[in-house]
Amino acid sequence: MKLNTDKMIAEKEDGVGWMIFNNPERRNALSVEMQEAIPIILASFADDPDVRVVVMKGTGDKAFVSGADISEFEAKRSTPEAIEDFDRIGARAAASYRELGKPLIAMIRGFAMGGGLLTALRADLRIAAEDAQFGVPAARLGLGYGFDSVKPLVDLVGPAYAREILLTGGRFDAHDALRMGLVSRVVPSQELEPVVRDLAQTIAENAPLTIKAIKTAIDEAMKDQPDRALVDQLVAACFASEDYIEGRRAFMEKRKPSFHGR
Repeated sequence: MKLNTDKMIAEKEDGVGWMIFNNPERRNALSVEMQEAIPIILASFADDPDVRVVVMKGTGDKAFVSGADISEFEAKRSTPEAIEDFDRIGARAAASYRELGKPLIAMIRGFAMGGGLLTALRADLRIAAEDAQFGVPAARLGLGYGFDSVKPLVDLVGPAYAREILLTGGRFDAHDALRMGLVSRVVPSQELEPVVRDLAQTIAENAPLTIKAIKTAIDEAMKDQPDRALVDQLVAACFASEDYIEGRRAFMEKRKPSFHGR
């Protein structure tokens, strides 16, 4: 995998792909070059059968992603043409999250603001440290926040909390985020990485075809017009797989199964 920036890092370890936002000087703010690297990393992980789950995190302990890199706005978002190009790059990154097809975990320490919060919402699971802070300061910057940015937030926390987050432009701590449903778990900061690694490893050891069917079923259940036939097809593939045979045998033999995704 060739990236045109050192502000994004991709690593692979024990069935887990790590996508790391590496811009600590700006609290891991998302630059355009970082946005352009995201589809390359996620496509590589999607195509790699050895990667069964993906974790995204920020470098250091100050931020997951603090938002878009505002220092670029004058050059990148100051004219209709520049805004259109910026949005096109963002849309391509957003599509790559949807096309990953594997569980995605957001490991959140420090700031997850604006575009950082939206990035965290791409994940299937969000685990936050006690020092995490969340918010969308668009109203304080005069930015427009489009439908595709608002809908995932409304879908996750509901319209009441979405209004509080967006209309105030305020900052919310990890326990507020847990109460709202922004995150599924809050842990002490020093325990964050061990907890996430354990969670990722647990998922990576499960049957890949079953994980894919479950993830797809949940994604489809959230749509107005779910593709039930697709889900049925993936479920049937589970029952026809070698992994199903292995799972049954391992259960009867009281041993840990070894799944291969086929």
